[in-house]
Amino acid sequence: MAISQEQIKEAFNLFDADGSQAIDIEEFGLAMKGLGFKLSHGELEEMMAAIDKDNNSLIEYDEFNRMVSEKMVTRDSEAEVMKAFKLFDIDNTGFVTVQNMVEVTKMLGENTPDDVMRDFVKEADLDGDGKLSFEEWQNVMTTMKGK
Repeated sequence: MAISQEQIKEAFNLFDADGSQAIDIEEFGLAMKGLGFKLSHGELEEMMAAIDKDNNSLIEYDEFNRMVSEKMVTRDSEAEVMKAFKLFDIDNTGFVTVQNMVEVTKMLGENTPDDVMRDFVKEADLDGDGKLSFEEWQNVMTTMKGK
């Protein structure tokens, strides 16, 4: 679900209670929660430090907008990776096997050789159990996306 610039501005204004055009860490936490992010106080402090370019312990709208926009790209990308993982996890085990990949690619009309899929799983299978967990799947998909 994409968030519009208008929604980001509304969230910012909602938590800028005093109209100062800046929000402090407590207001920032409420704004992030309102946008669907569940963050610890430590995560909020880290994010605030990373985006508070003038080090005044306040986040101005431009800083807030930049951070939320970047966070949404990450969240949307993770959702797409999860959607692909669930597509291949046809037996709902929480893992993707070579057999899953063979079956799904055939259902999609692809003619990918089995050895290519075996090599893919072998390469991505960090714990050596012969199947891919979501974390392993996400790792390889993120790596492939960056290439």
